[in-house]
Amino acid sequence: MGWLPLYHDMGLVLSVASPVTRGLLSVLMDPAAFLHEPVRWLRLLAAHPNVVSAAPNFAYDYCVATVTAEQKEGLRLDKVTALINGSEPVRPGTADRFHAAFAGQGLAPETHCPSYGLAEATVFVCAARPGEPLTRFALDRDALAAGKALSARPDDPRAVLLAGCGTPAGQRVRVADPVTRAQLSEGEVGEIWVQGPNVGRGYWNRESQDVFGARFADAAAGPGGWLRTGDLGTVLDGQLVVTGRLKDLIIVDGRNHYPQDVEATAQDADPSVRRDRLAAFAVPGGAGEGVVVVAEHARTARLVELDVPAVVRAVRGAVSARHGLRLADVVLVPPGTVPRTSSGKVSRALTRARYLDGAYGGQASATTGAAG
Repeated sequence: MGWLPLYHDMGLVLSVASPVTRGLLSVLMDPAAFLHEPVRWLRLLAAHPNVVSAAPNFAYDYCVATVTAEQKEGLRLDKVTALINGSEPVRPGTADRFHAAFAGQGLAPETHCPSYGLAEATVFVCAARPGEPLTRFALDRDALAAGKALSARPDDPRAVLLAGCGTPAGQRVRVADPVTRAQLSEGEVGEIWVQGPNVGRGYWNRESQDVFGARFADAAAGPGGWLRTGDLGTVLDGQLVVTGRLKDLIIVDGRNHYPQDVEATAQDADPSVRRDRLAAFAVPGGAGEGVVVVAEHARTARLVELDVPAVVRAVRGAVSARHGLRLADVVLVPPGTVPRTSSGKVSRALTRARYLDGAYGGQASATTGAAG
């Protein structure tokens, strides 16, 4: 059962290709119907026993934030087989909030299945198995930025909490240094490379041998034909752990910062910041790269009603304390202003392009001035 648009890779495979090839019932839902009233998705899950569905990370938090106690009445989710979380990286907190919100409806926490995939590999690379507890990793933030996945205490405020995405299904996964193409060991962070029968041959009418035909620097690592995914991750306890996107990585003063970590800190800094509707990215500046956060404000208030300087100070202070970053700009914008991809994820690249083009000029100038 799915609501993802059919022009999106996961929507096409989940709702059309897999049911057709396996002779299964497929229940389709208009994406707009989910966004307008997310409980509709849950009601369809309840109406079809042994159901499998998939959604990006924001959808689970969206349900938690919007489904009311009245809407939960009579809702039974104890027959759900698997809920695939296709965002990268997958955060345990999202699964915890979702299952805490719907535990009273019989939803078992073991139904949440973090996964990893991409269109170039026919969407699916690996996933946690239904019925297994969520595998959690608490990693040291500074070590992670330096390319090492070292354990940290889960209650350490500088720890990064990530979920394991299971083991590969019918294919091979390796982690490589994106510059030297050296194969990395378990616990070292690098670019995720994939090889298997589900990987495409290349991009249509475009030279793409460097993406689909990669080779390791060491010939002993085996023949070429590896897909360079552009995603960063590591292997821990045999499971793939995705840490971010190579092209989204923020590098300031030689230190790596994952934008999703900065975004998580920013949205927790003040309740006026709308969850999962913000983007952190790097911009050129006179003294090197600067970091900007563009965030939608909560739907419960209008921009003119908010104490914008106080929100900006809270975001700046939280990011500085947790990441050692001085934000070049914090922009608070109306709901629906931060662009998203076809699957509903925030598009950092498009947000950055719009920011540099001055699309947020009014809000940016007011916010920057207020921040001092």
